Amino acid sequence: MSWIDILKYDKNGLITAVIQDYRSNEVLMVAYMNRQALKKTVKTGKTYFYSRSRKKLWLKGEESGHVQQVKAIFTDCDKDCLLIRVRQKVAACHTGYRSCFFSRVAAGGRLKKTGRRIFDPCKVYK
Repeated sequence: MSWIDILKYDKNGLITAVIQDYRSNEVLMVAYMNRQALKKTVKTGKTYFYSRSRKKLWLKGEESGHVQQVKAIFTDCDKDCLLIRVRQKVAACHTGYRSCFFSRVAAGGRLKKTGRRIFDPCKVYK
C-alpha cells in the first residue's frame, strides 16, 4: 500500500491541497486532488488537480504556462490535507495575481487588495 492510499479523502474522493511557495512560504492557492491527480503530480513533478466544476483533471498552468514545480509534499497529522511546496512560474491566480489570497478583510469588513496584478488574464486566457 502506498502513502497515497492511506490519505483520508472526502466522500467524493478528494483531498484539500494547500499550495505554498517553497522560498517565501507565501500561500499561493488551495485546490483539490484525487488519487489520480496526486499520482500524476508525484510522477511528473508538476501539480495536477481535480476540478470539481468541470469534473476532470487539470495541470496547473496548462493554459497559461504558469506551471508549479513540486519541491516537497507534506500531509497533516490527520492525513486529510496536503501542503505542497512549489516553485511557481509567474503566478498562481487565474485573475492575474501571484497568489489567490490578494484580498484582506480590512476594518469595517471591507475587502482590500494587498497585491498587484502581474499579468493580464484577458491576454493569457483567450
